[in-house]
Amino acid sequence: MKKAKTYPVEKTEAEWLQELGPERYRILREKGTERPFTGTYNLTVDKGTYLCGACHIPLFVSSSKFDSGCGWPSFDEAIEGAVEYIRDTSHGMIRTEILCANCGSHLGHVFNDGPTETGQRYCVNSLSVDLQKE
Repeated sequence: MKKAKTYPVEKTEAEWLQELGPERYRILREKGTERPFTGTYNLTVDKGTYLCGACHIPLFVSSSKFDSGCGWPSFDEAIEGAVEYIRDTSHGMIRTEILCANCGSHLGHVFNDGPTETGQRYCVNSLSVDLQKE
């Protein structure tokens, strides 16, 4: 049996649930998703740093955020080393899931169809992040 990966921040699922509450827990720990166009940060243009909603490490800077029209906050790059990339074959698709590299929480997915020079579109659930404004 393969041992589960460990992360610098480890908590029991009961601790995560108590800390995050049911809706954030569903997104961050059970790989859920928000309905499109409903998230707090979808159209936010405030400057600052987007932190992991579970462990609060920096993941994205506001200068990398853009309006992709997909209904979720989108970024063209992550802070180096902050995000882990996992092959996701669920729902009959091949995608790349993005997780917080510090606690393993689900953030969303990254796609190779971004409009900027990086060619990336990190599609992130608003409930997966918190904006620390400048």
